[in-house]
Order: sequence, then structure tokens, then C-alpha cells
Amino acid sequence: MQNQYPFFNREISWIHFNFRVLEEASRADNPLLERLKFLAISESNLNEFFMVRVAGLKQVVASSVNEIQLDGKTAQETLQEIHKQVGVMVELQYRYMREIFAGLREKGIILIEDFAQLGPQDREFARQFFEHNVFRILTPLAIDPSHPFPLIGNGKLNMAVCLKRPGSDNDFYAIIEVPTVIKRFPELPPGPNGERRFIPLEEIIKLHSADLFSGTQVTSIQGFTITRNSDISIDEVASDNLLSTIEDELKQRRWGEAVRLSTRITMPANVRDFLRMKLDLEEEECFERPGLLNLQDLHEIANALQDRADLANNPFIPRNAVPIKKMSLIFQTIRKKDILLHHPYDSFQTVIDVLAYASRDPKTMAIKQTMYRTGGDSPLIESLIEAAENGKQVTVLMELKARFDEERNIVRAREMEQHGVHVVYGLVGLKIHGKMLQIIRREDDGVKGYCHLSTGNYNPNTARMYTDLALITADPQINNDVTNLFHALTGYSSLPKLERIAAAPINLREVLSSLVMTEIQNAEQGKPARIRLKMNALVDPDMIQLLYKAARAGVKIELNIRGICCLVPEAEGVEGRIRVISIVGRFLEHSRIFHFENGGNPKVFLASADWMPRNLNRRVEVMFPIQDEDHKLTILEVLDTIFRDDHNARLLLPNGTWRRLEPPADRESFSSQRFFRDEARRQFELKEKDRGGNLMFQPAGSPNGPVFSRLFPEDMEARDAREGVENDSGN
Repeated sequence: MQNQYPFFNREISWIHFNFRVLEEASRADNPLLERLKFLAISESNLNEFFMVRVAGLKQVVASSVNEIQLDGKTAQETLQEIHKQVGVMVELQYRYMREIFAGLREKGIILIEDFAQLGPQDREFARQFFEHNVFRILTPLAIDPSHPFPLIGNGKLNMAVCLKRPGSDNDFYAIIEVPTVIKRFPELPPGPNGERRFIPLEEIIKLHSADLFSGTQVTSIQGFTITRNSDISIDEVASDNLLSTIEDELKQRRWGEAVRLSTRITMPANVRDFLRMKLDLEEEECFERPGLLNLQDLHEIANALQDRADLANNPFIPRNAVPIKKMSLIFQTIRKKDILLHHPYDSFQTVIDVLAYASRDPKTMAIKQTMYRTGGDSPLIESLIEAAENGKQVTVLMELKARFDEERNIVRAREMEQHGVHVVYGLVGLKIHGKMLQIIRREDDGVKGYCHLSTGNYNPNTARMYTDLALITADPQINNDVTNLFHALTGYSSLPKLERIAAAPINLREVLSSLVMTEIQNAEQGKPARIRLKMNALVDPDMIQLLYKAARAGVKIELNIRGICCLVPEAEGVEGRIRVISIVGRFLEHSRIFHFENGGNPKVFLASADWMPRNLNRRVEVMFPIQDEDHKLTILEVLDTIFRDDHNARLLLPNGTWRRLEPPADRESFSSQRFFRDEARRQFELKEKDRGGNLMFQPAGSPNGPVFSRLFPEDMEARDAREGVENDSGN
């Protein structure tokens, strides 16, 4: 499709997203430890951006191709803009860090950033800590003709040491890697008024640097980090063993080409220039920082202060859609009515319990599951292993190329194989990103399938922090589609014809395009026409052009895009017809919801895919319909609630920047995440239940119909145990 409308630059749009994350660290209405976490997240995001996206742009520039991107910029021009914007971002990071720690100091928590601030007793503590915990671990690495510049790991905090030798006026250099096997922020003894005090490990090393270089004079010792190209490039066609190939590539990741040098602003110019030349970096690829490096490590301080509930969000415990005592009836229940889960407001424990029950159920014959990001010690994997040991046929499609989770996935894949699970390592040229779990049972009336389809990963940890939606269904056509798709992914079956679900790269793009075209036709015929989309990123140029076409035809379009958005909302010819918001809050907005008005008979879909070329062309993705009318109303109300948000939402402006929405003067701001949390608590307080066990209620402020329906009410004991802990007045 020929480009007819403008596009925002993909990379700059991501930079603006990270500015929105960072802005949460500045908000006075966020608890101090939550602000600290947002600061750390912004740094972690930025590191990954340089490791992958900036590294890729550097390769494009080096190739001399440097083709024009969709927004009209060359890769070199984009790199220049990135470095400019990141410079501003870094300044804000340290401004907010000073504000946060100033607030923490008032609460009795102190970060001592310079060893010069230590008194005699603290220096004695630091000396003993250094001698007993640090000294023997350190390995000073000299740099001279007989000691070449060492290989420095990606993202590792190191100390650059400048030395003078007796009788010589020349500078000599050495490198010390700050060990990661010790806490980055050791805690000092309590202060005079009981303050909790932390000091960076590198400051303790600085204080005792003379012990490491006896016979020389340490003239300077300053921290630095290197960010390296960490993308993995694999020739899957030529690979005989994908598992071994990825393992080999992972070993090389830490030594990829340097793309960024971060130093303390106090580092002498000669030391900084020495490092820059050794790493073959340009001046604009070097960032001077006015304080601590590797701000993502600030998570450690936040975790150490978990006992300070006054400085964090109130704990939130999700509702349990299916209590464990009802699990013996779970499959009969699913056959009667689909189960819709809205995480984290609904507990992921339901999914864990269903799989655990199926692994022991004598009627279970087979289990099939995709896995992209599994997390650490996953109870799901334990259930799959148990099912295999119980004689069930268990097949797992494990995506080894899930970026930065490759090593963990390899370990878990081998563990499952050792216990009899059939592990399939994806497809050549495609990532398995779709979220599918299918349980096959022999029942009195034949063999039946039950599947769980989701917008989020099978990761219990992220399910507590990410918003996602999932469907558990016994619908025969959906289960047939899922079975056929598994056959195509694990065997030599040709691409299946799908009846209910859509899958990339088979037909997802075509189905989405057809749905948009229907809205265009309806608008042209005067029928109700509206599109509402919630996703993480909107990048695909053809789909964006189609949305422009729809808006021009009169279709009203509302978009909730958490991260990258390349669509320009007020492009010529579509003014006032496209509204784009982004929500950044306590939970990471991760669900993908697609609503098409369809002339007054709405169609609602959930999906694993964002609208990006990689998702629609180069990944296995799944989109599935919501057919149950109660659940369809639920999701439409979820969208209504999200688009009402004026507390955490920002509005995309025509120049590519985002403006925080503000409520009218006559009411308080409305937070969709707080609303959903309050509704989760309200379920515990409802007393009326219908005879069939259904729990139906209408949320506050929405009297027009049922919003959430749950098949089983929360049992009273669990409700009482949770009473009063979910009411969070935060974001």
C-alpha cells in the first residue's frame, strides 16, 4: 500500500514512551518507593533499547544503505535525534532521583553516594566489609603492552583506575569489575536516629582502592558501563540444532559491539577519552552522568524496604474466579459457559489450578501448550512435568528466541525433556508468540477439548503486574482450530483453514483488514461504524494506512497504545476522527483488545499480537473472538472504563508528544486501574448470589447492565482474609 499519510518515527515514539514511564517517577501522588521503581524501570528500558534498537541503527549506518524510513529520516538522522533526546532523559532521571531520595531522607532512609560522607565508625564498618566480603573477589586488570584492554561485559559496572608509578610522569590505567555476587547497596549500621542507610558498593571499593595497587598512586577511580549490541542473529535454515546454536550465540552476546559508554561526570577527560578510543565510540555515543550508574539496581533498595508499607502502594490481592474447592467441577462448568479472566484483577491462580488438576485427572489424555516467557520457578512447568509422569501426552512449543529470556527457556526446556515432555523448539523464521493451552479429555460423550487463550504470557509473576485478558472455552470450533494450529506447528501439516480464530502469519492480517474494511463500508452506508483498539504498539504501515482510510470514510477510531505509535492522530483528512491515548500506571497495560462496531452488532476479539510487521508477518500469533454476550459486555465496559481514564492517561498530539489528561474542575481524576481494583474488592463484599452460583453485579457509575460475571463467588473465608487490604488510593 502506497504511503498517503505521515508517520511518526518508530524509535522516537519509543523514546516518548520511556519519557512517560519516567514521568511516573516524578509524580507526588505516587508513593516514594513506587517512584523509585519507575526510575529503575526507565533505566532498564533504556538499556534494552540501546542493546537492540540503537545497535540495529548503527549497523544500518555502517552498511551505507541508510535508506529513508517511513517518517522521512535516515538512520543516521534518527541516531542523532535519539542521542539528543536521551541526553534530556538522563538529566530528568537524576533530577527525579534527587527528589525521591530527598523525600526518603525525611522518612529515615538515606543513600550515601560518596564515601567522603562516612564518619569514623562507618569507615570501620566499610573496612571490615571490604576485607571480609570484597577484597578476595576483586581482580584488578592492568592495561599496558603486556596486558591488552580487557573484554568488559555488557552492562557490567566497572571502575576505571588512573595510576602513577614512582619515578614516572605517565598515566597508567587499570580496570576493576564491581562484583555482582555482592549486593550493590550494602546497608550500613543504623544512623543516630535509627535511619536506614545504604551505600553503593563501588564507593567502598573506592575507599580501599589503595589496597589493590600497592606501590602506586591512585589518581582517579571512577565508574563506567558499556552497552553492547545484544541482538541475536541466527541462520535457522543452516542450523542443524537450534538449541545449540542459540546457546553459542548467547555466549557471544556479552561481547557484542559497543554502542554506548556511560561514565560519571567526575571522570577525568583523559580517562574518558582513553575508554572511548578503546571502544571505538563517537563522542555522541558517550553519556556523562551526574550520579550513580546502572540506576536499574535501585530496585534492590526498594526490595530491601518492603517492610515500609507507608512508602509503597497498598497491597492488592486479586479475586479468585474459581475457588480451588470448585476445581473438580471445572470442566463441566466450562462446557456450560466460557470463563473470562481479567488479570491482575482476576488471579492467575485459576490457570495454575486448572492445569494442575488436569495433570492429575484420569480423564486427561493430552496437554499442549505454547511458552514464550515462563518466569523462574513456574508451577505451570511443574504441572506439565507431573502430567507427563502420569502418562499424559504432553507437548510444549517452547520459544527459544524470546529476547533476554533465552537462557531461562533453554534450562526449562531441557528440564521438561528429561521428564518425558515433548518439547518443540519453534519454527524456522518464526517466533511462537501466541498464548495457547489445550487440554484433551476422554469423557462419557467422547473426546473433548478445552483451551485457554490469552493476551499475556504463561508467567505467574508478570500476571500480578501486567493487565491481560484470557478466555477458557470448550467451544468445539475454537478447539478444532487450536488443535489444527498445533498440528501445523509441531508436524508437517499444511497451514490449516481456521474457522473461529485467526493466526499470524496465516490469515491474521487479512482478517483484521477485512474487519476494518467492513467498518469503512458501514460508514459509507450510514450504519454505526466505530473501531476501538487497545495494544502495546501500532507500527505496521499498511494497517495504519487502513485506519487512516477508515477515519477518512467517517469511522470513529479510539486507540489505547501503551508504547510505540507511528500513527499521526490529526493527519490531513482525518482531523477529529482518531483519538490516541496511552496509560502508564501501577500495572503494565499489556492486553490486546479489538472492538469493531459492525453496524450495531459489535465484534470483540482478544489477541497476542500488536499491529507491528513482526507480529503480523514473522510471528505465530493468535486472535480469538469473544462470543458469550455477558463476556462481550464485560470487555466493552473494560474499554469504556479505559477510555474514561484521565489520571494515568496521556493524549497523543499531532507533533508526536503526549499531554497528560486532566479531569474537569468539578470532579476528581478517574483512574481505570483503581476502578478495576475497587471492583475486585467490591466482589468480596457482595452478599447476593444466584442459585446457580453465578455472581453478577453492576459497577459503580454504570447502571446500564452487567459488567463482570463470575461463575463462582469468592468463598467467605477467603474474602474475610482479604478484607481491607486492596483499597489502594494510589495511582
